[in-house]
Amino acid sequence: MQPTLCADLRQCLISSAENTAHLPVVEGAVVINRTSGSSKLGKYVILQLCSRTQMEIGTGRGRLTQEARLRRGKEAQHGKTKTVIYKFSVHVEPDFGEPGAVLVMNGSRHKFFLCSVTLTASDSRRIHVDCNSWVYPISKTKGPRLFFSNTSYLPRETPAALQKLRAEELESLRGDGTGERRKWERIYDYDLYNDLGDPDRGPGYARTVLGGSEDHPYPRRGRTGRPPSDADPKTESRPGLLGLDVFLPPDERFSPSKMSEFVLNSIQAVVHFLIPELKSLTSRGHGDFESFDQLTEDLYSDQRRRPFDRKVINRLKHFLPGDLVDEVIRAHKKNAVKFPVPQIMAVNEWAWREDEELGREMISGLNPAVIRRLEVFPPTGRGGSRSSITTSQVEKNLDGLTLQKAMKERRIFILDHHDYLMPYLARINMQGVCIYASRTLLFLQADSTMKPVAIELSLPGEAGGEINRVFLPARDGIEGALWQLAKAHVAVNDSGHHQLISHWLKTHAAVEPFIVATRRQLSTMHPVYKLLEPHFKDTMQINALARSVLLNAGGVLEKTMFPRKLAMEISSAIYRDWRFHEQALPADLLKRGMAIEDPGEPSGVRLLFEDYPYAADGLEIWTAIKRWISNFCSVFYSTDDAMNSDVEIQAWWSEIREVGHGDKRGDGDWRPMNSLPDLVEALTTLIWIASALHAAVNFGQYGYAGLPLNRPTHCRRFIPVERTAEFAEFMADPDKFFLTMLPDRFTTTLGLALIEVLSRHTSDEVYLGQRPSPEWTDHARVRQLFEEFRRDLLAVEGTIRTRNSTTALRNRRGPAEIPYTLLHPDTSNVRGEGGITGRGIPNSVSI
Repeated sequence: MQPTLCADLRQCLISSAENTAHLPVVEGAVVINRTSGSSKLGKYVILQLCSRTQMEIGTGRGRLTQEARLRRGKEAQHGKTKTVIYKFSVHVEPDFGEPGAVLVMNGSRHKFFLCSVTLTASDSRRIHVDCNSWVYPISKTKGPRLFFSNTSYLPRETPAALQKLRAEELESLRGDGTGERRKWERIYDYDLYNDLGDPDRGPGYARTVLGGSEDHPYPRRGRTGRPPSDADPKTESRPGLLGLDVFLPPDERFSPSKMSEFVLNSIQAVVHFLIPELKSLTSRGHGDFESFDQLTEDLYSDQRRRPFDRKVINRLKHFLPGDLVDEVIRAHKKNAVKFPVPQIMAVNEWAWREDEELGREMISGLNPAVIRRLEVFPPTGRGGSRSSITTSQVEKNLDGLTLQKAMKERRIFILDHHDYLMPYLARINMQGVCIYASRTLLFLQADSTMKPVAIELSLPGEAGGEINRVFLPARDGIEGALWQLAKAHVAVNDSGHHQLISHWLKTHAAVEPFIVATRRQLSTMHPVYKLLEPHFKDTMQINALARSVLLNAGGVLEKTMFPRKLAMEISSAIYRDWRFHEQALPADLLKRGMAIEDPGEPSGVRLLFEDYPYAADGLEIWTAIKRWISNFCSVFYSTDDAMNSDVEIQAWWSEIREVGHGDKRGDGDWRPMNSLPDLVEALTTLIWIASALHAAVNFGQYGYAGLPLNRPTHCRRFIPVERTAEFAEFMADPDKFFLTMLPDRFTTTLGLALIEVLSRHTSDEVYLGQRPSPEWTDHARVRQLFEEFRRDLLAVEGTIRTRNSTTALRNRRGPAEIPYTLLHPDTSNVRGEGGITGRGIPNSVSI
């Protein structure tokens, strides 16, 4: 059972209210997110203040004030968030000292979302407490909710009156790995990825447990403790509808306004999905698009709204709950009926066919951190398999250079989706898809654009060999049409890698263990906790939703992406090579051969070529983050010894390595935590992953993949071979064959609905360089340093705008005329503008 602070604390209540008129008064304001009934909470909520300096004799805890009740609830608007502000006042003893914590007791029957508490003492001193959490009835929690003030202390510097509370609060958050968690419990524990399968539905829904084994390593997730399934005791039973009732500690859940907006965005995406599918829902199955024009007209063109007829509504009720059907019908009446036009076709609807655009998207598109410099020709796989691409094939497109000279000048690059896919291809292709493993070679031209010069597509052969086909660039005729098919297969490989590895594994899944370890080992009073807190906003909630409806057996990603039911198993195989320190942007660029070490550069590295938008903008962001982190840490740690003696930091780092990422605890997987630079590098890397890296791979999804011709998610046909019936079909109408090779219209529109939701910023987003409250810390020097960080980011925004307007930097826009803004911080967007903007770096993996 969760430990509580209730019994001992209530023993030291100051129960007498007599003769208080002469005592000093602390006034306060409580901000609660407005929900049904929140305006009437006042009489049910009790607050007490805890002294940070004066201890109650015999308890070892800070002295408590009398109980205070809320009064005068007044509705207010904070951006797009509707709140209720309550006032309260409490008399304190003259020697009470300054409050260090607030205890909140919810005597009502309903939970509420507490935004903040602000205290004003009689001498006008202000103390602010950022809460941003659900507070459950005391009848459930059996104790008050404790919130510490915005003052930070290292463990050994904690005032004596708060030391015991600090230790007890941390202890109460740690689970022991047993029992099913209840929704009001603030308990953090770890578990394996044993919640993806649903074997009770049948053997086809069983999935491998990820994590805890050498064969299937994986980061840990937050534990729910749901009972095992009936069919397999190693697999956790499935949650209810849409996973909205999955256990999450109260601090990790969406606010009411975020949840409402998320649901509305999802419903709107459902409407966009349904409109192109009206015919298939009522008559003819999934079907194909007959032409490029039909695809764009059906998906994006404006049409007059037509009401759903009874036949369609009845069909919807077969796969949507009744309440959701009603919401879909309402959204259909009010909003646009088609998908918005994606950026990739907004200016030039044929840009996706250009070779230059394919090359540009490898360095400034959705998956810009996979391409690497080729160091050995021909490319050789881990198992020793050599590429069948020849020197003569490549040299046809090197602008007069020999391959040897181009390699020496560091101008040959590779997008390699070969090694990790080959062991899985036979099983993947048994699932109704037609997938190759691919190697794409590119040449860096004099104007810094990337020109694809060869594509190799591979299938497993007999006796462990490979069947390889090499395709070379061509613009016209049958060779040009085959080249387009080959590029589509490369895009399919890259789309799967992007969604499952670059996006899910390396940001969402990799960050979750850090969140759990931070909650369990760092007090909310710890300065590093306050530094990291905004970078964890909503991550565990969105991850739980992903495991419930996207990544699960039969979920949306298995329906749309090419690996099908092997998707998560493949991500586990790639996690085997994951190293936290290599996620730092400079280290990643060095590893991929895209930069060289240069101590004269602020980031310590220099790019091989300037016009690499993701890396160029990313290094600006990385440098700004690292400067901020370094300055922040120097405020609290004067020496390496001070950091080494910080018991909470050392326990945090140890738990991350040994438990949270416990399958990766080898000697080469982690850097030590022995010095202040070690801490700065680790924190910079973590914040980079949660903010900028996630923004770079997430918020351009609709802009690029919103046109399925540009980023298809799987193929239904292989490229035809000469002298076959399929080749004759292809020659008769190459464009129609191209469309029959891509996903059917039902799968296409389902995938578009997903990425439309994922690409949207919500209106409560807090961006890099912002905090939800200017009073997040009372440390004047830290606030000054944070303002310097914000100014650094504003300067980065100016640099990005200048780069995007420089015509010589062709990769900044490309044939599609899409300016590279995915790493534009958007610091001026103060909690208001949401939607699909294609820019902005939220603090956290929040969608």
